[in-house]
Amino acid sequence: MIVVTGASRGIGEAAARYLAPLGAHVFLAARSAARIAEIAGELNTRGGSARAVACDVSDPAQVEALIATATEKIGRLDLLVNNAGLIDPIARLADSDPSAWGRVVDVNFKGVYHGMRFAIPVMAGRGGGTIVNISSGAATSALEGWSHYCATKAAVLSLTRVADREYRSQGVRVIGLSPGTVATRMQEKIRDSGINPVSRLDWSAHIPAEWVAKAIAWLATEAADPHLGTDFSLKTEEGRRAVGLPEI
Repeated sequence: MIVVTGASRGIGEAAARYLAPLGAHVFLAARSAARIAEIAGELNTRGGSARAVACDVSDPAQVEALIATATEKIGRLDLLVNNAGLIDPIARLADSDPSAWGRVVDVNFKGVYHGMRFAIPVMAGRGGGTIVNISSGAATSALEGWSHYCATKAAVLSLTRVADREYRSQGVRVIGLSPGTVATRMQEKIRDSGINPVSRLDWSAHIPAEWVAKAIAWLATEAADPHLGTDFSLKTEEGRRAVGLPEI
């Protein structure tokens, strides 16, 4: 059983589309109920097994219900992909809107916490599972206009480290994935801002979301165990080689 948050587009959609044909039952979670229902329907038509559950990860009650719904039949959860995230509005600190800044914290940081909070007891109680937290180079970098994004990704990296320390002995594998820049709608918003060097990258510099999906599947295997409790990076040749991705 697999749960993917932020599954209506980008990395989350690519992950759901990649994992479903592998034989897993995939729960697609996002606020965009109509879009995830459409994707789930396509996957089921093609012989996969998928279900859409509308969920705002910033609301702990909705995340608790999501995990309960996903596990009610077989009582286990093999993989949780904490992917839901925001970067808008991009602005320098003194120009930022406190409410909008706080909304990014609620989704990017607290949303990941909520997923881990309700998934870990299920996994630990059923012999284990894997949690992949979608991270970023922003977790360890300072990028102009991204104070909310950098701060939340740094916080998620700390959650990954702590959860690994607390639950690895109970079979719960927690690992971050830092994919580099990915050709998604979020990258379009970054480009439109023009505020920092990342926004000025040529589109050809961004990797396909499907590469990230393949990396997520690899991280769920024992081959990725040396990277538990860390952010595994796709920005290095070594990382891409381990996953089986082309060299850039």
